[in-house]
Amino acid sequence: MIISPALADDLDQLRSAGTVGEAFDGYARARSDSAKDFVATVNAKRREIYAKRAQKEGVSVEQVGRVYAAEIIKKAPDGTWVLSESGKWTQK
Repeated sequence: MIISPALADDLDQLRSAGTVGEAFDGYARARSDSAKDFVATVNAKRREIYAKRAQKEGVSVEQVGRVYAAEIIKKAPDGTWVLSESGKWTQK
């Protein structure tokens, strides 16, 4: 996934602060109103990447997002909040 280094650094800082979390579907979630615009930008870039990959692989965007989610969560800083499919938040 290609995200600019500055955006990636900001994302890591916000995840470490608990302001942004990651979800089972491969998209970030704002855990504070102050992060909503930032999360919208991150998710727009992810959606674009997922759509290209889905078209290439012949699968749904949702399937691609779930595959990426595992990798995103694995690489996220310790302490990142993670939203499960059941709607429960836990810290990594």
